[in-house]
Amino acid sequence: MAEPRIYLTPAGVAKLQAELKQLIEVERPKTVDEVATAAAHGDRSENAEYKYGKLRLRDIDRRMRFLNKRLDRVTVVEPRSEAVGVVHFGATVTVSDEEGSSKRYTIVGSDEIEPARGRISYESPVGRALLNKRVGDVVVVRRPSGEVELEITGISYE
Repeated sequence: MAEPRIYLTPAGVAKLQAELKQLIEVERPKTVDEVATAAAHGDRSENAEYKYGKLRLRDIDRRMRFLNKRLDRVTVVEPRSEAVGVVHFGATVTVSDEEGSSKRYTIVGSDEIEPARGRISYESPVGRALLNKRVGDVVVVRRPSGEVELEITGISYE
């Protein structure tokens, strides 16, 4: 069975590519040099720097494999500026809750989420509730602490 596609904004793809590039061009070569230097000090069985370096190399290689696999499965979703007025992937949505407080959410892929900055996954309860809605629509979001109604007060594509 084929692995599912991963949806990301162009900025999300760029972030993963930058991390991979950093690992390949900076972190891994630096760690290889550190391991070689530690190995030159003699007895490897009691050489903490050597053991730590080898462990760090395995972590770097594991992360590089993970990022390569993720990037192989990515579908880049451009924010749909022609869909102004409708919430799609990449939209920044302003909502107002039952108490009148306002929040902004940007709908992104799972590798891009930053809840503290309002970047939520399209697969999250709030993200799913907002997709394909318009300004003025009221959505009900089911959360562990109970349901909340959110009214969409603004949609933009930045």
